[in-house]
Amino acid sequence: MNWHQSTTIQLSGLIFSLFGWVLSCVTTYVPLWKSLNLELNDLEIWNMGLWQTCVSQDGSTMQCENYASLLALPLEVKVSRVLMVTSNGLGFLAFSLAILGSNCLKTRDTRQKIHFGIAGGILFCISGIATLVPISWIAYKTVQDFWDQTTPDVVPRWEFGEALFLGWFAGFFLMLGGCLVISAACFLKTKKSSKRSVSHRNAEIAALSNRHRHSPRKNEVLVV
Repeated sequence: MNWHQSTTIQLSGLIFSLFGWVLSCVTTYVPLWKSLNLELNDLEIWNMGLWQTCVSQDGSTMQCENYASLLALPLEVKVSRVLMVTSNGLGFLAFSLAILGSNCLKTRDTRQKIHFGIAGGILFCISGIATLVPISWIAYKTVQDFWDQTTPDVVPRWEFGEALFLGWFAGFFLMLGGCLVISAACFLKTKKSSKRSVSHRNAEIAALSNRHRHSPRKNEVLVV
């Protein structure tokens, strides 16, 4: 792997991570985590998010209302709020660190650039995990409530919303981009250590040659 390939991998990781971070931010605030379609009125669709509930009528107008009380929310919604906001903040911090550690940024201190790149990649992976956990938790609770045998069949059931699929893609792209950024930073570290070993070996060879050049020959005879 040469320098050009390392830069390509790093830029690919940044693009994937940025795309995943944008999807994660959109997933956090759109009220499309759950959807419910009433059988009595097919034109009325209810949507539920982390911050508000919306109802769509005739497929055009949508009315949204914020939750009245935070304490009345289910546990998975409260935890999902915290995790998603944390994921967005970590993604922004990770992108800033990854930019400081990119190959396109010319700095003299290569070791600091490597540390920035590795830290940014790790934060991208943590941000992806923080996105996947609430998404998977809400999806699990939705499936569990949908197949609940104690609920009468006449009661409408919540189903997956579009935001859950966006969240899964966001977590995947964040983790993929983070792994690529870490790989590019580790390549810089390996290349730097290999340069040091080569220079150290060349110095040893030069020292041995100088020592051999100035040492007296065995066949020389001292004449008095």
